[in-house]
Amino acid sequence: MPISRCPWAKSDLLIAYHDAEWGVPQHDDRTLFEFLVLEGAQAGLSWETVLKKRQAYRVAFAGFNPHSVAAFGAREIECLLQNPAIIRNRAKIVSAVENARAVLAAQSQIGSFNEYLWSFIGGASRTNAWRTPAEVPTTSPEADAMSRDLRKRGFRFVGPTICYAFMQAVGMVNDHLVTCFRHAEIVRLHDPA
Repeated sequence: MPISRCPWAKSDLLIAYHDAEWGVPQHDDRTLFEFLVLEGAQAGLSWETVLKKRQAYRVAFAGFNPHSVAAFGAREIECLLQNPAIIRNRAKIVSAVENARAVLAAQSQIGSFNEYLWSFIGGASRTNAWRTPAEVPTTSPEADAMSRDLRKRGFRFVGPTICYAFMQAVGMVNDHLVTCFRHAEIVRLHDPA
C-alpha cells in the first residue's frame, strides 16, 4: 500500500524534505535564522528551487551563523550577487544581512531568537486537522502578528504569508493533512507524552 503524503511533495527532493523536516519543531537560533532566510529567498519562486540551492546558501551565508552574516559588508554582498549557486536578488541578499543583525538585536533584548519567535504561538506547537489542501491557510493571526513585530524590529521579507510558511516549516504549526503519514508523527513530536 502506497504511503499517503501531502500532495505538494511530488519530487524526490520535496519528498525527502516533507518526510524528514517539514513541520518538525525547531528551537535552535541558527536553524530558525536559516529557515527565515530561505523562506524570504523563496518569495516569488518555488520551494523546490530554494531546496536545490540550500547547500550553496549554507556555504555562502557562513552556515547561517547570525554573527558572521551580520558582519557582511558591501564587498561580501557584491560577491554573493556574483554567486550563481544562490538566488542573486539584491533585495533578498541585503535582507538576509539585515535580518542577521536584527536576530542579534532580538537575542540581546530577549535572550534567544527561539524564545522570541515561539512566543507568537504561546511557546507550544499547534496541530491542525486539514483534510484537503484547499483548507490549509496561507496566513494566520499569529503569522500576521509575527510579521508586524518582525518588521518593527527591522526584519525584511517577512510578510504574513512568508511568516506562516516559516511557522509551518519549523513546526510551530502542524499543517500536514490528516491523511498524511507525517501528521501523526509530528503530533507525537509536539506532544511526546
